[in-house]
Amino acid sequence: MTSALPLTFACAGYDRMLALSTGEVKPEGLALNFITINHPRDVFDRMIGGREFDASEMSMSEYTTRFAAGERDFIAIPVFPSRAFRHSFIAVNDRTVHSPKDLNGKRVGVQLYTMTAAVWIRGLLQQHGVDLASIEWVEGAMETPGAHGKPTVLPVRKPVTISRNTSGKSLSQLLEDGEIDATIGADLPPCFGKAAHVKRLFPDFKAVEKQYYKEHGIFPIMHTVVIRRELYDKYPFVATSLYNALNESKDLALNRMRFMGALRYMLPWLPAEIDDIDEVFGHDPWPYGVEANRKTLTALVQCLYDQSMIEKVVSVDELFAPVRGNNWKI
Repeated sequence: MTSALPLTFACAGYDRMLALSTGEVKPEGLALNFITINHPRDVFDRMIGGREFDASEMSMSEYTTRFAAGERDFIAIPVFPSRAFRHSFIAVNDRTVHSPKDLNGKRVGVQLYTMTAAVWIRGLLQQHGVDLASIEWVEGAMETPGAHGKPTVLPVRKPVTISRNTSGKSLSQLLEDGEIDATIGADLPPCFGKAAHVKRLFPDFKAVEKQYYKEHGIFPIMHTVVIRRELYDKYPFVATSLYNALNESKDLALNRMRFMGALRYMLPWLPAEIDDIDEVFGHDPWPYGVEANRKTLTALVQCLYDQSMIEKVVSVDELFAPVRGNNWKI
């Protein structure tokens, strides 16, 4: 009897990962050790900096910038554990900022300039007439003084005004104290909801985000899944096996979310939310695969190029290992 190939996989404990992490879904030919790490930054830093896992969740922008720079340590599969609209993650000092264009010439806090959330936010701000080159980007942790994790990131390709937050304050405190005019990133600052002058740039963000999707057909992708290249080169079946298992796990989560006999999540108006999802997206708001996400992926690559994070636009198809979905189950 042939033994299954041991494989370590690190990812946050999302609902779409639950069936895989418990062993309810088993990838063919793999003995999976699912390592739950609930802050993605820790996963990225340990994978990029230490190659600690065979496969892991990975920042879409960090993977793409490294691929575009010629690095081939990892190969991605078209699975997207994390997606989020980001209009609601722009917090501003409403004493100085009332509209997107008011950000021109301002100081804006960002956890990490190269993080995917920030890439998407800068892209949408450009659509609202913001001159990104006029802004000083202040990098640091949102909740505490110092840096956001221990990232290993590539330098930008053209000069960008980026400064490190060495003030001894968090970005949140800087915003509250009026020393920066806004924050963007993967989190809202803790001062939001406490300091009266700290508001969302787009207060009616849900309506704005729904309109954004209707106009552009883009539900921003934050993270993908990568496999260490040497493992994939030796065992190419790993890409398809892991892809199919992740897809099955996600589909189970989606179907169980829709069971209304007992609400699966602590969302009192979950039925209304599901109606909203169906109206905007159709049945599945979270598809995997390249083709179903081509428009979103192409837009992200273009943002990376426009923001001087890659030297040339790379083909979306090049970024991912070929995978073959299950035709049927017997």
